[in-house]
Amino acid sequence: MNETGRVLVVDDDVTVRDVVRRYLELAGHEVELVGDGEHALRRIAEREPDLVVLDLMLPGIDGLEVCRRLRARSAVPVVMLTALGEEEDRIAGLQLGADDYVTKPFSPRELALRVTSVLRRARVPVDRAGAVLVDGNLRVDVGARAVWLDGRELPLTTREFDLLVFFLAHRGRAFSRAELLSRVWGWEFGDQSTVTVHVRRLREKVEVDSARPVRIVTVWGVGYRYDGGS
Repeated sequence: MNETGRVLVVDDDVTVRDVVRRYLELAGHEVELVGDGEHALRRIAEREPDLVVLDLMLPGIDGLEVCRRLRARSAVPVVMLTALGEEEDRIAGLQLGADDYVTKPFSPRELALRVTSVLRRARVPVDRAGAVLVDGNLRVDVGARAVWLDGRELPLTTREFDLLVFFLAHRGRAFSRAELLSRVWGWEFGDQSTVTVHVRRLREKVEVDSARPVRIVTVWGVGYRYDGGS
């Protein structure tokens, strides 16, 4: 199973770029470096990478705006780099569709592991039990990693897709945010607000009214449960 790919690293700190490149290349990835948002968007338009490592604090076009523009046209996985304590920016990035994040100062080895993990999930079917999952007007082709609602394909990110397939494979069972973080993200610890943000984004795409969800419902004091729309 190929877990390597072309990674675009976007960071204005030369030292950070060089260290990240070294560790990603050791992990087998092909790496390209850019120092600002404008050049990042240009390179992505010219040749879309398999994954983007994106610092949020960039000169000119900041990382949040890069992520917003990228998500308007592509579902390429994004791993954010955020400064410790910038929780609002981190949540904003997740709301815009980033798949994962690492806080600065960070371990380059941890970042390389996160990149490999996100790429693996983007390429491997989450549930091998069945090729197609259906819930009323919602259809999920697991092998193709594609989702349709009323015949219209939905632009889900890697994590959103993984989360939806996990819910569909475990209908009627409630999961805590910690359980979802472990079983969908593969993290044994981390910021559980990541789950909250992704559930909110997923509801906006698969629910008729995300404020009154019928598919992904909140189980107060526990977490979330997939009840289904049909």
